[in-house]
Amino acid sequence: MLVEDFETDDGYAFELAIPIFLTVGDRIAFEDGRLVVVRAGGERLRLAGDWSTRCRPASLRRR
Repeated sequence: MLVEDFETDDGYAFELAIPIFLTVGDRIAFEDGRLVVVRAGGERLRLAGDWSTRCRPASLRRR
């Protein structure tokens, strides 16, 4: 699967500097504010990117 960003449940997103293909067995984690992909074979990839804010439900006004 080609991935360009990861969005959290609380309205933030980590936007990758370069898209990455995730494969079956890959695991993702955040370490020291950076995204780390651990491949099924144990290889660790530390990916560059930036945090951004997405629209959060609490910021929406009711009409």
